[in-house]
Amino acid sequence: MIDLRAKPFYLDDEQAEWVQTTLGGMSQDDKIKQLFIDMAAPVPAEAVKGLVAQRKYGGLRYMNKDGAAISALLESYKAASEIPPIIAANTEAGGNGACSDGTEIGCETKIAATGNIEYAGALGEISAREAKAVGCNTLFAPIVDIHKNWHNPIIATRTFGEDAQMVAAYSKAYMQAAHKEGVACVCKHFPGDGVDERDQHLSNSVNSLSREEWDNTFGYVYREMIDAGVEGIMVGHIMLPAYEYYFEDRADGGECMPATLSKPLLKGLLRGQLGFNGLIISDASHMVGMTGRMARRDIVPCSIAAGCDMFLFYNDFEEDFGYVKQGIERGILSNERLDEAVTRILAYKARLNLNKPQPARDLSVIGCEAHKKIAEQVSHKAITLVKHNEDGVLPLSLKKYRRILLVHHDSVNPFNSYIGGAKQNYYDLLKSELESRGFEVEIYTPVLQQLTRAGEEEVKQIMGKLYTSKSAVGEFQKKYDLVLQMANVPGNGVVQRIDFALTKGSVDMPWYVYELPVIFISVNCPFHLFDVPQVQTYINCYDSNAHTIRALAKKLAGEEEFTGVSPVDAFCGTPDTAW
Repeated sequence: MIDLRAKPFYLDDEQAEWVQTTLGGMSQDDKIKQLFIDMAAPVPAEAVKGLVAQRKYGGLRYMNKDGAAISALLESYKAASEIPPIIAANTEAGGNGACSDGTEIGCETKIAATGNIEYAGALGEISAREAKAVGCNTLFAPIVDIHKNWHNPIIATRTFGEDAQMVAAYSKAYMQAAHKEGVACVCKHFPGDGVDERDQHLSNSVNSLSREEWDNTFGYVYREMIDAGVEGIMVGHIMLPAYEYYFEDRADGGECMPATLSKPLLKGLLRGQLGFNGLIISDASHMVGMTGRMARRDIVPCSIAAGCDMFLFYNDFEEDFGYVKQGIERGILSNERLDEAVTRILAYKARLNLNKPQPARDLSVIGCEAHKKIAEQVSHKAITLVKHNEDGVLPLSLKKYRRILLVHHDSVNPFNSYIGGAKQNYYDLLKSELESRGFEVEIYTPVLQQLTRAGEEEVKQIMGKLYTSKSAVGEFQKKYDLVLQMANVPGNGVVQRIDFALTKGSVDMPWYVYELPVIFISVNCPFHLFDVPQVQTYINCYDSNAHTIRALAKKLAGEEEFTGVSPVDAFCGTPDTAW
């Protein structure tokens, strides 16, 4: 039995009656369709009516277009829906997760680097306000994962840090601010990412902590979020052997399932031990961490049977819908469990009063000046001087360091430039900022770019110079006073490391730290010091938004102090990175 009047639903009599009446009037097919969250396709309004009539979505996510376009799109879906859908956005870093013209406040690690929990609240407030303006009612945030392994590329900057108490406090501040805006939160990714170094999009992922270790870290965070009233929890395709073995009484170990397919983790740990009464949603169903464990015809019904109430994304509507029906016929999924899941889905909607007329929306809040001002404040507070062992380098002096060579490193994965990695003109902007202060800045063309643009004979000349006739160090010193190295290599896949193309003395790699002063700046990943331990001055910016780069220029020039404090171990647990 589900207590609809208990946390986190707190339904009154009218709301509870709507849930029961609605459930009683649904066919089995209607109930099955409520289990799915699909991507809202940007199709004409008349096509939307047909889609909704066929699929009767339980929930929607959508492609990230501008606020006006998103608002119109979502309104067409809601108008065509008999049962109002959950509409969610990934507002992990601000309103930019709700619409393309929304305000990016900063990733969670950047927020934590400010050392001011009020900015976590501002992140939740602005995320909710701008999402609500386009018609969203649910935030797939905050991320409550904990950094336990710097090799993990998935949550490099998508965590409030490595301290469980800090993660819990900042996550609750985000959620409580979102709640004041009338928007629900789905925190993620249970049972906790940040331990394994693999990417569940591509392979298995394991949280290998013992029960005691988990209880004191991830378990602590989830208890705090549940006690504070989080409405939903997104389950990752992450195994937790210690608790799966415990609840199945398997002392000898053996094969495990990811949490999205694990009844011990969902019913034993999340529902039972942690007492979560809210909505459980699977992470995206296309990830190999899930699809690599069994056939899809089994995955879909088994996930619901294990305890997920909603399944994120169809692979194919007709096929996945059919797999659930077949799962019921095959005895994998019971009608009682189907009713339980749909009851929670409806209770979640009733909690948000989605079945009632919604208040007017105000698109003018999207990207407004007040929100942008908060984002700028975060940048000025967060930028972190991680390492500064070389006296006299900072602040930059025109007298000593007028001639600067700026070398930039970008992701070898071109897809990163399309999915929210650092902006590609970050180095041009820093060049402009420094030149406005009187410095002379030359942007180095990376060797790979030189080779790509060169003809056959020129390629031979470039390679010949690199490998047979090095330039004298003295010539390098005569031309430049200081080198700025900047890295934009975000995690998307299995690594976030800097992949130096050449190892034979090219300027791309800072081998020359004892020949010229070098300042290394990461604009995305906080762990790049591991790859350049020889540098004596290292800075983390966490992103490359324009206001971030302008704040960086001020700090380099000594116009304001570095105040950020890293919430993660930027030295990556190795002593040589500090030398």
